[in-house]
Amino acid sequence: MEQQISDRIAAVDWAALQAALDENGFAVTPSLLTPKQCRELIALYGEEAAFRSRVIMQRHAFGRGEYQYFRYALPEPVQQLRESLYRQLAPVAQGWAERLGEETKFPAGLKAYLACCHAAGQKRPTPLLLKYGVGDYNCLHQDLYGEQVFPLQGTILLSDAQQDFDGGEFMLVEQRPRQQSKGEVVPLQQGQAVIFAVNSRPVKGSRGYYRAKLRHGVSRIRSGNRFTLGIIFHDAM
Repeated sequence: MEQQISDRIAAVDWAALQAALDENGFAVTPSLLTPKQCRELIALYGEEAAFRSRVIMQRHAFGRGEYQYFRYALPEPVQQLRESLYRQLAPVAQGWAERLGEETKFPAGLKAYLACCHAAGQKRPTPLLLKYGVGDYNCLHQDLYGEQVFPLQGTILLSDAQQDFDGGEFMLVEQRPRQQSKGEVVPLQQGQAVIFAVNSRPVKGSRGYYRAKLRHGVSRIRSGNRFTLGIIFHDAM
C-alpha cells in the first residue's frame, strides 16, 4: 500500500528542518509526493472546476507564466499537505512570533487557524498550481493576502528537473537592516518541498532578534515546462 502523504510528512526530521529554518529562513524536505502523485496534480491544471481563479503574470507585471488558485473543497492530496505541514510548522511559527515580540497565537491545527482567517474576512483558499514554459519566470514577491499571515509557506516541485525542464531555479532574497541583500538558489527534485518565510523571520543580532525580510521567485525557464504546487496556510480576502 502506498504510504500516505501525512505519514511521509510525519517521518521528516522536523528538528533538523526547524534548525535549518532558524538558521537560513528556508529548508528543503525529502520527497513528500511520489512521481505518480505529482503527475496527477499536474493533470488537474486543465480542470477548470478545480480552481476559483486564473492569473496571467504578464498582465500584472508579476513575470511570465500563469497560475491558478484552487477552490474549496481542496483536492485530497493538497488538503493532506496543507493540514499535515501546518501541524508541524505551527510551533516554528509560534517561536518566531515570540522572538519578534509579537502577541500572535497560532493554533495547533489548521482548522482553528483558518477560523481566525475567516473571522478576519479572509475566506478564499490560497493553495495554487503554477505553470511555466520557455522564457517564463516569476518576479521576487511575497504572498500576503490580508492581516492574517502565517509566517511560513511551501512550494513543491511537481515536474522532473532532470527530464521536463531546464532553468527555473527557485530563488530567495533576504533583506537585512543596514546590510546588502543575500540571495539563495534552492535546487529541488520532483516531489520535494522548500519551506520558507512568507514575509520576515527572526535573526539573532548583538541586541536580540531583528527582522529579516524575504522575497521569493523563479528564474527564467530555458526549456520545457515546469509545474509547482504552492501551499500557503492563510486564506485571502
